[in-house]
Amino acid sequence: MKFFIDTANLDQIREAQALGVLDGVTTNPSLMAKEGITGKENILKHYVDICNIVEGDVSAEVIATDFEGMVKEGEELAALHPQIVVKLPMIADGVKACKYFSDKGIRTNVTLVFSVGQALLAAKAGATYVSPFLGRLDDISTDGLHLISEIRQVYNNYAFDTQILAASIRHTMHVIDCAKLGSDVMTGPLSSITGLLKHPLTDSGLAQFLADYQKGN
Repeated sequence: MKFFIDTANLDQIREAQALGVLDGVTTNPSLMAKEGITGKENILKHYVDICNIVEGDVSAEVIATDFEGMVKEGEELAALHPQIVVKLPMIADGVKACKYFSDKGIRTNVTLVFSVGQALLAAKAGATYVSPFLGRLDDISTDGLHLISEIRQVYNNYAFDTQILAASIRHTMHVIDCAKLGSDVMTGPLSSITGLLKHPLTDSGLAQFLADYQKGN
């Protein structure tokens, strides 16, 4: 499973990259705003800055909600850097734009997916990634992991190349469960990745090893 970090914070991206397990980055207008990145030129520059830190795919989201606007923005984003993946919303014009970009060899990430039907449409349109938001489903007492499982089954049935990018990851167990279900990618905060390091037996075992070493040296 690929590990993406969902942030626009360059320090967090660098920390995840230094760990040696980072495969890419996803971000969105909300995450940009959280970091104080505003204005078109600043946002475009920030995407390039992210690409210069990581080696993998970087999802950059369009703001437009109409086909022509998405195409214009998406082509501009894709031209920024070879690592850019154009992120499109799961709406009718987003599916149309996905097909347009797919036909042109421009990679896409269809986002805000909350149903198998939406994921099926994205795959049919040639999406590189589809982003089901499992954490947001959990927030309304719906099983987000079940959606991941259903999409995996449908994609396997028809050998779609579209990768399942489990989004809205909230914690480490989401990562583990998505890995069990066969999600191709997960994207979440830095804490969901570093949390995988933690186990009390590792801590106590290392402490014992060091204590025993000190006794004889």
